[in-house]
Amino acid sequence: MSLLPFHWHVVELVAVGATLTLHVRIIRDPRRRRLGAFALLSLLAVIIWPVGDLAASVSLTVATIQRLVIMLLVAPLLLLSLPLPLLARLTSPRVVDAVVQRLVHPALAIAVVTLVGTLTLAAPVVDWAANSMLARDLVLVLVLVLGFVLWMPALAIMPGTKHLSPIARAAYIFVAALAVTSLSIVWIFARHPLYPGLHHQHELIHMSALLDQQVAGFVAKLGAYIPMWTVAFTIFSRAEERGDSVEETPLHWADVERELLRSDRRKSRQDRRAQS
Repeated sequence: MSLLPFHWHVVELVAVGATLTLHVRIIRDPRRRRLGAFALLSLLAVIIWPVGDLAASVSLTVATIQRLVIMLLVAPLLLLSLPLPLLARLTSPRVVDAVVQRLVHPALAIAVVTLVGTLTLAAPVVDWAANSMLARDLVLVLVLVLGFVLWMPALAIMPGTKHLSPIARAAYIFVAALAVTSLSIVWIFARHPLYPGLHHQHELIHMSALLDQQVAGFVAKLGAYIPMWTVAFTIFSRAEERGDSVEETPLHWADVERELLRSDRRKSRQDRRAQS
């Protein structure tokens, strides 16, 4: 590891530590606390030395594993660790509510995750992140946000949004796994390395740059397909075991409150227009 000097990553340590402390102080449910703590510690493990440094400037395979952990583990567990009343408060601002209401649409969620995710894996962006700590952190934050976008339709927990039925959620996750790994085909069949900003693969991970890229393609596909298709099957089978309708999802009081809030906002806008 002589070519990979140790870094403390103070900014990341402080940010994750502060978030964990805030989460523990706000969340009272022990199960949700454990989910949040596990998610944040998993996040910390893949963004600091050595995994974070390998992902940023050395190995596309390690970067792929990092992204899979953030998007498929950290993001959904963080969402599930938040109680519904807290989610309702966090998403109640007008702009946030409007954005969330649109992003829970399955087709739009898949499109955003695929397009923006592909952009963050473009060679200039990867090279930029390999040479700038700020760029690296910005990309990681964006990957976490994309994880939230990916899982919001699947978890059906966002207040005031149209919740998919279990069968629709399972189908969405199945299709999303195919869509979000589309770039991996390019990595597998490319005849030369695509990321000049990544270097020292042979010395640190004993692979050539091309082999590392090809392995990353297979890791992306298997690392997305296996967990996401397992979740899809579990959602569908549990709904049948409990005797729930696989075509309907019940309405929660938080959904009713959000619709009342939107109604009040519409009435206020109409009143202002009438006065003007």
